[in-house]
Amino acid sequence: MRTPARLISVALLSLGLMAGCATTEDTGTDATAAAQQAIDAAKSANKEAQAAGYEWRDTGKIIKQAEAALADGNTEEATKLANKALEQAKDAVKQAEAEHQKYLDSLSPADRAALAGSAGSLAQDSKQSAAGKVTSYSVTRGDNLWSISGKDQVYANPYQWPLIYKTNRNQIKDADLIRPGQVFNIDQNASQSEVNAAISHAKTRGAWSVGDVEQSDLDYLNK
Repeated sequence: MRTPARLISVALLSLGLMAGCATTEDTGTDATAAAQQAIDAAKSANKEAQAAGYEWRDTGKIIKQAEAALADGNTEEATKLANKALEQAKDAVKQAEAEHQKYLDSLSPADRAALAGSAGSLAQDSKQSAAGKVTSYSVTRGDNLWSISGKDQVYANPYQWPLIYKTNRNQIKDADLIRPGQVFNIDQNASQSEVNAAISHAKTRGAWSVGDVEQSDLDYLNK
């Protein structure tokens, strides 16, 4: 009689082990799904940052590292990296929104309405190019090329900031880093093709970070 009892015990133990393996397997599947969701969320947020022209330099690299970790089965590391990339992308989007809002706040109601009505295509942006008046600008605290270019007396279009960068390339090493007290020449005689090229670069510049000279900026300067 002991033999059947032992067989039953072994069978129950086997079922318990199998159930344990199934639970572990399910947990692994859940962790993989969670890591993939985190990566997808990071990618989505980073695309938004890219569209605004404010993608951080290493966000894309971190996402790739997260994907590599997931491929290696390291779901914990993949999730950690993906969440880091997501936070960077969110910060980049907030930065873009803050700069955009700062620019809008500097406009008169009439100019704001005109800008809203003309927003959209590259051709529409280009039509705003003749609004500038000054031929020089003294940098003050809080200025950046985006905000300077958006001023009515400059170009009234923040996307034309590459014109300032190119005109003053002898003073500006990093387009994201200018100093109060610098005096920039403002080219009010740029051709339409030059304006178009500047706007195109501003919209397709790609990742950037303060303190580094982006290759895309160098390519623009050399055109």
